[in-house]
Amino acid sequence: MNSYETVFILTPVLSDDQAKEAVQKFEGEIKSLGGSIAHSENWGLRKLAYPIQKKSTGFYFLVEFQAEGNVVANFELMLKRDERVLRFLTVKMDVDHVTYSVKRRAKAGATA
Repeated sequence: MNSYETVFILTPVLSDDQAKEAVQKFEGEIKSLGGSIAHSENWGLRKLAYPIQKKSTGFYFLVEFQAEGNVVANFELMLKRDERVLRFLTVKMDVDHVTYSVKRRAKAGATA
């Protein structure tokens, strides 16, 4: 299995509960396709670099997971079809990327 990292932006018109429900739906989809969630983060409401669909802010989320390549294709198709998602980007993580991610989480946990 490969490691992947997806960052997606949800529309700002959602409430916090609706955004959390959307993230749970996406994580459930990864699990149902045979992947496993390693970590997820809520980066909160942030200003966009440029307007998307006449919106200047969005809810940012990060999900790290392990899965096969076909899982990523199906997951991205689901993100494309969901009208709540403004943008998304999935990156395949190499060994150094995974190591950095684990260290970053450990450091953030120590300071929190």
